[in-house]
Amino acid sequence: MKTIRAPYQPRGGVHPRYHKELSASAPIFRLPLLPLLRVSMSQHLGPPARPVVKKGDTVTRGQIIGEATGYVSAHVHAPTSGRVRGIVDALTPTGAYAPAVEIEPDGQDTWASTIQPCSHWEDLDPRELVRRVAEAGIVGMGGAGFPTHVKLSPPAEKPIRTLIINGAECEPYLTADHRLMVERAADICTGARIIRRILGGPRLWFAVEDNKPDAIAALEQALGAGGNEDVGIVRLKTKYPQGAEKQLIFAVCGLEVPTGGLPMDVGCLVENVATTLAVWDAVVNGRPLVERVVTVTGSAVARPANLLVRVGTTYADLLLHCGTNGPVAKIIAGGPMMGLAQPALEIGIAKTTSGLLLLPPDFVSVFTSVPCIGCGRCVGACPMRLLPSELSKLLEAEDYDGAEANHVMDCIECGCCAYMCPAHRPLVQHMKQGKARVIAKRAAKASRKTS
Repeated sequence: MKTIRAPYQPRGGVHPRYHKELSASAPIFRLPLLPLLRVSMSQHLGPPARPVVKKGDTVTRGQIIGEATGYVSAHVHAPTSGRVRGIVDALTPTGAYAPAVEIEPDGQDTWASTIQPCSHWEDLDPRELVRRVAEAGIVGMGGAGFPTHVKLSPPAEKPIRTLIINGAECEPYLTADHRLMVERAADICTGARIIRRILGGPRLWFAVEDNKPDAIAALEQALGAGGNEDVGIVRLKTKYPQGAEKQLIFAVCGLEVPTGGLPMDVGCLVENVATTLAVWDAVVNGRPLVERVVTVTGSAVARPANLLVRVGTTYADLLLHCGTNGPVAKIIAGGPMMGLAQPALEIGIAKTTSGLLLLPPDFVSVFTSVPCIGCGRCVGACPMRLLPSELSKLLEAEDYDGAEANHVMDCIECGCCAYMCPAHRPLVQHMKQGKARVIAKRAAKASRKTS
């Protein structure tokens, strides 16, 4: 095992104020069981899960309450034991509505026995390990929500040579992954070894930004000082969006994922540290993904914290614990760069919710967008080598073919362009809308071909 500095530096990026000091030193605190949990069936990329319980049913913790509805989907489990109060259409953190199972806890927290613990995972066939991951409903917990069992099943013609465990957490304010690495380094390392076994033993790198020296030290201690040259830690230069998948692969390996391609196309696979810990918990302890650490922070929060909470816990319950210290102008699920503003406090925490950010009025400025002044700052900041200013103009003109030709689908929606724009152009909103229109156009074309 060795620790090295990142051998490559991705282009573009920005240096926003990080504000991580608000919660970086706050140990993980388990939030007590609450009177009601609202568990959405849409917590992952792909079709929502199908509810398999009904009003009045009794459930146990870890019991499947929503079945995956396809290969790229994930099971949803009861976060505690209790009674199903009902199934409602509820807002999700993305602003869409989806079915949600409301559970009234019975206070017993009785576990189901759907997945058996396994202390000898080294002896299990990789396919059995993947099955356990799928049964546990694990998805990418860094925000994307891609079902992990799918990610861990690359085609035979695209073997994985490098596994990267993503501990960058470059988004401002958020510290949930940081605290997990400090407090649960040994379990994260075991989870990484499980994933490594599934993938056939690729080289393993833990990638952590250098503004988290205590996390790096904890991982070094957990990995030990052995002579395994296939395992190491990469100290990344602190820069946003260093933790984005494609930027991370370049920083660690010097490889560029091709346009329209996936990390497996260059022999790499990236997993978030929280996801890696969930793999450990599912395989070793037999526990499905029913809770996660969420950072509650921001200048409007009275007691910033890193909370271990059940999936389905509402934002309102988090704020009851952490409190506010004045008026709140904006609530964001995630961080300020890629997070989504939230319209209500009744939304339930999802598997992908890494943080809840509360900003006071003096942190929320109202700008008037003006035409592009041609300064090129967005071009210099874009980590994907796109031309955000030109794409924005094409999208305003509803020229979606032109935007597609100029690689709008390569945009990772990191927000660097909007952060740098002196004209306050709504560049990220343009890109999101443009990508949605291109996807719809492609779907309509495919439908015409099959009809």
